[in-house]
Amino acid sequence: MFEHLNVVATSVFVFFFALVTVIGFFAANWKRASLDSIGEWGLGGRQFGPWVTWFLLGGDLYTAYTVIAVPAVIYGIGAQGFFAVPYTIIIYPFLYLTMPRLWAVTHKHQYLTAADFIHGRYGNRALELAVALTGLVATMPYIALQLVGLEKVIGALGFEGQGIYAHAPITVAFVILALYTYKSGLRAPALIAFVKDAMIYVFIIAAIIVIPYELGGWAKIFSAASDVYAAKVTAGKVPAAGLTLAPQQLGPYITLAIGSAMALFMYPHALTGTLAASSGRAIRFNTMTLPAYSFVLGLIALLGMMALAAGVKVNSNTDAVPQLVLWAFPDWFAGFCFSAIALGALVPAAVMSIGAANTFTRNVWKPFIHPQMTPAEESAVAKIISLVVKIGALGVIFFMPTQFALDLQLLGGVWMVQIFPAVVFGLFTRWFSGWALLIGWAAGIVVGTALSWTPKAWAPVHKLAWDVPFLGPLDSHLGFAAYNGLTSVLLNIAIATLLSLVMRSKAPDATRPEDYLD
Repeated sequence: MFEHLNVVATSVFVFFFALVTVIGFFAANWKRASLDSIGEWGLGGRQFGPWVTWFLLGGDLYTAYTVIAVPAVIYGIGAQGFFAVPYTIIIYPFLYLTMPRLWAVTHKHQYLTAADFIHGRYGNRALELAVALTGLVATMPYIALQLVGLEKVIGALGFEGQGIYAHAPITVAFVILALYTYKSGLRAPALIAFVKDAMIYVFIIAAIIVIPYELGGWAKIFSAASDVYAAKVTAGKVPAAGLTLAPQQLGPYITLAIGSAMALFMYPHALTGTLAASSGRAIRFNTMTLPAYSFVLGLIALLGMMALAAGVKVNSNTDAVPQLVLWAFPDWFAGFCFSAIALGALVPAAVMSIGAANTFTRNVWKPFIHPQMTPAEESAVAKIISLVVKIGALGVIFFMPTQFALDLQLLGGVWMVQIFPAVVFGLFTRWFSGWALLIGWAAGIVVGTALSWTPKAWAPVHKLAWDVPFLGPLDSHLGFAAYNGLTSVLLNIAIATLLSLVMRSKAPDATRPEDYLD
């Protein structure tokens, strides 16, 4: 089990993990307040200013799997993987216009989740439940994928285990995470995010200086990577790979960027970090400054090409970055880099579990099981559910093949984007009917899931190849494939719009126009 353990790298890794564990437990005393209220435990009392929110959202959205998966796609197929960069850029102007309005109305009505807002706006419990369950189901594999990133790092340290021992390190890590999240709530990942983000920046700055120097410069990196991509295409291993997009990749690239941007802030954890801000001004500040993370994401993506140029050979593309780190750096700094990646798993996993716990407590348990819950009971249930969610994520890793977990995460975005019309349109108008939005949501979920299903795995894109009367196959005219989430949410919006013309809602709106102004 420990025969091949890198002792130096592991010692550094354990040191930083112990440090953030202490910080996690100390966080209960930071901005001290009673954590027997779900608003304090699950949203930090809504008192995080611009800089705390900046680090929290950065730590929440740019995860360990970002550091592992984005370079892995670049390593495997090249430029296609860069779609993650534009989608994290185009999202921020949109957030500037929408999230301060959501913060304002949730603050004035003490809403804690998107589903709380949906019920207040549309007076429709069924739509509230649909929004809540979508977030809960889509979050589980997302948390599991943080474990995948953590496992890749632990494997690179040289830990080897068989059977139940194979998952022992991540189990220990998640037990510790569960304990300090239970105790400190959102304050724990918010405080740890300062350490995590600083370490990620150090890691990436070192990587883009040291590794190109060792490889002879960027020109040689791009040349070597281009040769590898060309060899893959010639050998038939991938249909298209290269430094630039092939024509057949343009459609998926564009639609993945747009659809992923629409889905990102619909996730419970993204909204949790946003609603924990102290003001709409704090949110606007972040929408203007968070693109700094997008710049770093572009640099992270280039690690995939560096791994190709360095001759890194792996059985799984997701091992490319850890093996590149071992190739490029001394053991002590490799341990530091692995610690940064591990924290990139723990911070978002904590926020994800808190967001899921808030959603389950407020929008499933309270309205349908125990309507007379006290604030203390809400907090107690949320704490327990945050543990259950983490156990469920561990179960995904223990009992489900990793590839299937990855596939489910791709499907998560297809599901999450279906609540976009109800949440975002509701911030500006009450014209849409709650029941029409619910039917549109159901259609989007069914069609998006059906388009994503293939006999072998979930697929994020499909060809526009439907037969159209008098036109023939549609793909012969449009010529590209599209992201299933974008295709299905456009259908969702069309159905909701048409049905809203005839299904006028008489349900009361608990909000007023002035509630949306912060």
